[in-house]
Amino acid sequence: MSVLSPWEAAARWFDPPERRWATPGELARDLDPTTVQTPALDLIDAALVDVAEGRCDRLMISVPPQEGKSVRISRRFPEWLLNSNPELRLAIVSYAHAVARRHGRSIRDDITNHGHLLNLAINPSTSAQHEWELLGRQGGVYCVGIRGSLTSRPVDGLIIDDPYKDGEQADSDAWRETVRDFWTEVAIPRLGPGAFVVIVQTRWRVDDLSGWLQEEDLTGRWRVINIPAQADHDPAKGEVDPLGREPGEYLLSARGRTVEEWETKKLEVGSRTWNALYQGRPSPAEGGIFQREWWREYRDPRWVVRDDGSHLVVGADEVVCSWDMAFKSTDSSDFVVGQVWARFGLQAYLLDQVRGRMSFVETRKAVKELAAKWPQATAKYVEDKANGTAVINSLAKSVSGLIPVEPEGGKAARASAVAPFVEAGQVFLPAPSLAPWVGAYREEHASFPRGGHDDQVDATSQALNRLLLAPLLAGDTLVGSEDLDDDWDDSGISPY
Repeated sequence: MSVLSPWEAAARWFDPPERRWATPGELARDLDPTTVQTPALDLIDAALVDVAEGRCDRLMISVPPQEGKSVRISRRFPEWLLNSNPELRLAIVSYAHAVARRHGRSIRDDITNHGHLLNLAINPSTSAQHEWELLGRQGGVYCVGIRGSLTSRPVDGLIIDDPYKDGEQADSDAWRETVRDFWTEVAIPRLGPGAFVVIVQTRWRVDDLSGWLQEEDLTGRWRVINIPAQADHDPAKGEVDPLGREPGEYLLSARGRTVEEWETKKLEVGSRTWNALYQGRPSPAEGGIFQREWWREYRDPRWVVRDDGSHLVVGADEVVCSWDMAFKSTDSSDFVVGQVWARFGLQAYLLDQVRGRMSFVETRKAVKELAAKWPQATAKYVEDKANGTAVINSLAKSVSGLIPVEPEGGKAARASAVAPFVEAGQVFLPAPSLAPWVGAYREEHASFPRGGHDDQVDATSQALNRLLLAPLLAGDTLVGSEDLDDDWDDSGISPY
């Protein structure tokens, strides 16, 4: 039996492989039969194939945490690429060197353990966890943290996987500068001709790496794929879900999360974190028109519940309903929002809210139910557009006080007109213990006008305009019960 020289042995390693994998996911299943393939990973695979075949050289992907994105993109994708082209020089970057090194070690060990399948071998003279080359080839992997360097290392493909450790780091001005400096001074200069870049992260803030690169992408070079945990697109506006889901449908989880577990996670993390990390739609740390810290909060109910279930607001000077209707009478249309507000002197309190994608019939039912629940809200303001006009006409004989409102000016202008009342501390929201939905309410206002939805903002603007702004512009004096003379205290007038 003849003995092969090292060079002959190496040559046999690099004969054209007998098998190819159409996608990184197919490779993953062969190397690890326990691999779970989901529609989200199918979409990611297709995008990575486009990168490999030259149809896309700048790819940005955001996916909820723990859904297989890092293993697929920072481990299986490099293995799949090197199997087809062992000359590629790949760099993997993360927020810390140790995290990036972990990806390099996993790929190296996979090649060591499955070299017969991958048709690859590690050069023993360059086999560190964070830096290694393929035997007989110039291809390999180099791993570095954001603070690291790529000096003297030409890069054919760059993968940036989670450049932020956590929210605190994402909020840090110093770290934002570190990430920006890495991109402009380290990454870009090392990219060779035709090099690709793939960024995968959970979103943290509007000005994180993915955010400001999108903001500065004037030529549309970046392909952006955001896969939210819960489909939140608006078909009425022509929006589609990347996975073809219906509005409100949750992600088929690689971790096996059920709908109930998704719902629990949504409550556990809070609206701001949910919108950023799980929906990929972060709102500004400081709101545009409505700042987060402007809102005041009340913890004790301002109402009593009577035996028939109706709610009576004690001591209020005025109670109103404000409705923002959907554009279509389908379950996939805009949200319908109904709010109940009370004025106490110069202060406005949000007492209750219903919100959902409702058909025309469901909307009529919701209006009736909210009117019965809050009988003091004799004035019910309904924006006179979309389904609002039809709702008013259909309920005119069964619900009193329906008042059509013709909106004046744009949404942002109407919100800006009432924002000073919020800034002045005159607007109170219920504590989460009273209203679990209030977190999402705050976040929608914080992201307005750039957020995905504005129905709660529209209803709020309409209510505050009627309660506080319109009387001010008309020169009326708003007198609250606390402004009355002491003589009224013994007048015998009951608040009921």
